[in-house]
Amino acid sequence: MTPALLIAALWLAFAGSHMALSSRRWRSKLVAALGDERRFQGLYSLIALAIFVPLVALYFRHKHEGPYLGTLAGLPGLRWLMLIGMGAAFALLVAGLARPSPAAVVPGGTQVRGIFHVTRHPVLMSFALYGLLHLCVVAVNATELAFFAGFPLFVWIGARHQDQRKLASGGEAFRRFHGATPFTPFSRPAGVLAALREQPIPIAIGVALTVVVRWFHPALFGPG
Repeated sequence: MTPALLIAALWLAFAGSHMALSSRRWRSKLVAALGDERRFQGLYSLIALAIFVPLVALYFRHKHEGPYLGTLAGLPGLRWLMLIGMGAAFALLVAGLARPSPAAVVPGGTQVRGIFHVTRHPVLMSFALYGLLHLCVVAVNATELAFFAGFPLFVWIGARHQDQRKLASGGEAFRRFHGATPFTPFSRPAGVLAALREQPIPIAIGVALTVVVRWFHPALFGPG
């Protein structure tokens, strides 16, 4: 099996284990068997790491392998678009960690504030944006396609699954939260201004992290 197919297989295992473990049927059984919600969350995290760490390691061992599929990196202004987009991705990540989504495995509150005006899945959407942006600027071989395309595909499937699970079991408070928040980030321009007003510090930290990561990117990950 080629590295690209192995990466795709690990993405399937990662997504499948996430949805199976967090499904209404299996989650309740596992929590009962383990005797504690926190133990379930620990098991869930360990299984996720046991798949995701080898997935990332496999990609870095086989970067730029497989048939060359092209790149958009030469388009004028694309590098600046990448920097702005990664700033948005880090802002989603930091603000989402500061205010956990009620749709997450470890749920937060259902009050619509801050980054939830932008998307109800800020942490997941930060990874989706990361994957999409890197597909645009890297030289795309088969391994890059399998690795980076996995992020938006996993996020779309996983976030939809989270929504459906919580709509079925989360009660009226989550249904109100779901109806008041967008799925797709930045689809409501007024929501961006509201997020900046209500969570300025996490968003600023995310932007600052973008500058730091960009500065050290060649040393850590190679040119890009």
